Formats: sequence, structure tokens, C-alpha cells
Amino acid sequence: MRLRRRAQGTAAHVVIVVQNMPVPLDRRVWQECQALRDAGHRVSVVCPRGEGQSRRQVVEGVSIHTYTPPPAATGAMGYLVEFVYCWLATLGITAVMQARRGIDVLQACNPPDTYWLLARLHRPFGTRFVYDQHDLCPEVYQSRFGSSRGPLLRGLLALERATYSTADHVFVTNDSYREVALERGHVSPDEITVVRSGPDPDRMVRTEERPELRDGRTHLCCWLGIMGPQDGVDLLLRSLAFYVHDMGRVDTRFAILGYGDCLEDLRALCTELELDPWVTFPGKVGPDEISAYLSTADIGLSADPLSPLNNVSTMNKTLEYMAYGLPVVAYDLKETRVSAGQAAIYVTPNEVDAYAKAVSDLLDSPEERFRMGAIGRRRIEEGLSWQQQVPGYLEVFDRLGGVTEPVPSSGMWREVS
Repeated sequence: MRLRRRAQGTAAHVVIVVQNMPVPLDRRVWQECQALRDAGHRVSVVCPRGEGQSRRQVVEGVSIHTYTPPPAATGAMGYLVEFVYCWLATLGITAVMQARRGIDVLQACNPPDTYWLLARLHRPFGTRFVYDQHDLCPEVYQSRFGSSRGPLLRGLLALERATYSTADHVFVTNDSYREVALERGHVSPDEITVVRSGPDPDRMVRTEERPELRDGRTHLCCWLGIMGPQDGVDLLLRSLAFYVHDMGRVDTRFAILGYGDCLEDLRALCTELELDPWVTFPGKVGPDEISAYLSTADIGLSADPLSPLNNVSTMNKTLEYMAYGLPVVAYDLKETRVSAGQAAIYVTPNEVDAYAKAVSDLLDSPEERFRMGAIGRRRIEEGLSWQQQVPGYLEVFDRLGGVTEPVPSSGMWREVS
């Protein structure tokens, strides 16, 4: 029974829960926040506190509530402690929100798949639950730890099923994830919407090159992302070692942009492979730095190896390279082909020597690089941009939380609860 009623046509209060990274750093979640705000909804986010963030703040009309992040997790027990800590912190913040202003729609972004219980606690107050499935957690476990059975995998599958069954609607990032929701989650087709993590081509536009980023080399190649064990940066470094030491190519600077659990290990591996003169790790970079690197680069590197997760996942880095008109060198994965099409060269998965040779061949073919880059940019503009995902995303909230009218930027929400 609803204990709180909202007049039809008034703004819904949408609360988005994120554990994986802070907001606005999470590009997909921040785009969702902006779309909801522009449609007239009141938007709050609960997430771990990022560097320089305060406990509560309003950014471009979105109310962001943060909690102290847990220590970096190591091992199964470490992840369990992290999940429980973040869940309890989120419960406390959302309980205050529910008491003060109510929550019309709760959107939980995975990983992990633990917030279905939070949704059930809020449901008696009339809160609807939307599941925004960014990753397949069972496949993350299989890819990271190489295990295809056992109690931990069964537990992850159970949490995923509970999340599917609790959700009033499910967002997925591609058709492969949609098939999982249909077959493994038994979700009704009309309760699933594919919302791709598309870049904004109006913001991701090549700017003036920064030649100093090449550090005196002829070419620049970039990798961009979060560095986890399943992301293949170690394989990429071994490809670069073959490129430099075996092929004798010393004309290229490689920038590995981003951060993650494996950053320090990767820096050590880079030194071990004697690649320091050719490879740089700028660390966590903002939009301006990303734009500078990708506007100067000749190739975008997508070295995600074949795994149960990677084969069916859409890689944000690949789409961002395409938005900047960069040709891509990638391992041949199912969803990477769906995204990139002819904008990429595909290499047999996990073959590091072949990957290095593909990079070399493409650097020696400027006309082909230009052709492939133009194809990629066109694919973003014509079918994969965030703007084309927004109508399907908002339709769900109009149905669950009430239809509202767009508001001008001067009418952004300013209050913080």
C-alpha cells in the first residue's frame, strides 16, 4: 500500500544508486542523470565519495550524496566486506531521502547485484525499482578468477536472479545482455530496454592536436579505461614489447590512460618489459585530457581478451575512440564487432604478436586510418550516440514515475536534502 501519493504529471524523484565509481566520473550514469533532469525529474545520486567531493553537493542540478569509500578489496572476504559496507551506507542515505521527500523510482546500477533487497525495503512506500545492468556479475567472476562453478558463482547467479525478479524494469547495454535477461532472468520482453552507453558526439569532437603528447615520436596510440585483471592491459604491454623489441619499431608513443586495481602492477610489468621509454601511464584523466590525447592519437587500442564477460560486453573505450574518429585495433569479440563494424581491425583473440603486427600495419596506412576513422564517427552519429538512447530510457520513467515536461536549464533543482 502506498503511504505517499504524488499528483499525476508532477516531477518524480529518481534516486540512482552507484557503487562501482563516483558520479559524475561514471559517464553513463551522469548522462542518465542529465537526461532525467532535462525531462523535469528530480534526480539524486548515492555513490562512494570521489577525490575532492563533499558529502553532499549539487552539480548541474543533480543532487549527489556520497559516503566514505571502503578500502580496496582483495579476495572474496574483502569484496564481501565492501559490499556490506556500501549497502549499509546506501541504506542510511536513502532512508533519510525516503523520510524527507519520498523516492518515486530507485535505479540501481550494478555491479554488485545486492540492491534488490534495498528496493524491497523501499517498496512499501510506493517506490518502483529499475535495474541498470552494466555488467554480468557471474561472468565478471568467471573472467577474473577463471572459475566456472562453485558456491561463489552460484551465489552471484542467485543475486542476479533476485535482482531481475525484483525489478519493475531492466535496462541493459546491448542485445547480448538482453538475451541473458530473457533466458537466465526470465524477464518479460516488454520489461527490458536496451540503452547503450553511447558517447555524445557533440562533446566528443577532435580538437587541435597536441604534438608534445607524442614525446618526439612519429605516432601516438592510446588505451583508455579502468584497469582490472579482465581488461587485458597486461596482454597489451606484451604486444607492445613485441612491437618495440622484436619488430624494432621505436617511432611510436603509447599512452595508457586511466586507473584501477592493476595500475601499479602494470607499471611494474612495463618496466620489466623495458618499455618505459615508449609507454606512459598518465593515471586518472579528465575530459579535457582525454580529448587532447584522443585528438592527437593515430589509433585507439581495444585489447580486451576473449572471456565469458568480454565477448558479450560493449566496451566504452571502443565507442569513444570511434567518436573521436580513431580507427581501432581490437581482439575479435562478438559485441566489439557489433559496435565497431568496419571501423576496427580484428585480431585473433589473445594473440599478442598478431596484435602488434596489426598496429604496425595500420600505422603504415594513413589513408586506411582516415577511412576507418570516418566510418567509426559516422556509426556513432547515426546509430550509437547517447542522444539516440535517451527516448527509450526516459519512456520507462514516464511510465513508472509520471510524465513530466522538460524544464529550461535555469530551472534546475538546487535544493539538497
